[in-house]
Amino acid sequence: MSTTVATASVIRVFLIDDHRSILWGLEKLIDSNKPAMQVVGSATSYTEALRLLDTASPDVIILDVDLGDQDGLAAIPELIARSNAKILVLTGLRDESVHDKVVLAGARGVVRKEESADTILTAIARVHEGQLWLYRAATGRLFVEFSRRNTAQAPDREQQKILTLSDREREIVAAVASDTGATAKTVSALLHISEHTVRNHLTSIYDKLGVANRLALFAYAHKHGLIKRPS
Repeated sequence: MSTTVATASVIRVFLIDDHRSILWGLEKLIDSNKPAMQVVGSATSYTEALRLLDTASPDVIILDVDLGDQDGLAAIPELIARSNAKILVLTGLRDESVHDKVVLAGARGVVRKEESADTILTAIARVHEGQLWLYRAATGRLFVEFSRRNTAQAPDREQQKILTLSDREREIVAAVASDTGATAKTVSALLHISEHTVRNHLTSIYDKLGVANRLALFAYAHKHGLIKRPS
């Protein structure tokens, strides 16, 4: 499918779903919310999406993890590696373990296909802002899972990772740890730096600590006592 052109002021959305009727409905829904957001491309498979992402340059990718003969869950890490877009999973699957796995793989949130149009549009906007979009029960489950994973790793190895953080990065980690809903905007206001600088630091922090997203960083910071700014 071809990509479209959008201005820099809108949220650029790319759709991946193996049902063309779903793609059609989502495109109509999102484009009805112009100028806030616009569909810049769509694909019926993960393979097709990879061919189009560079041209589309989306801000948010809406992904159905049930892609017929392709595993959408396994596609998440490569989609993240190939694009700066944030991934929001839109699924008809009610299996909560699948919802947890997509977030652990790096998706910024999960929304069910039966949700209202307003809920889907709000989820896209929130994920684009840098927030996580999770159902209440999932937050607790994921926090426990992140803590369990961190506990399983050797303490010395984790301390070595933490020592690679700069003082500014430690400040940003502490700010994120203060609120699961903290966005780049709120952190930048708190620390008196630009949102662009915050996002650059977060990319470095994720890489150094081996975490996938802000919820994982929140859990990691509380597990390892990174909740205070360096003096």
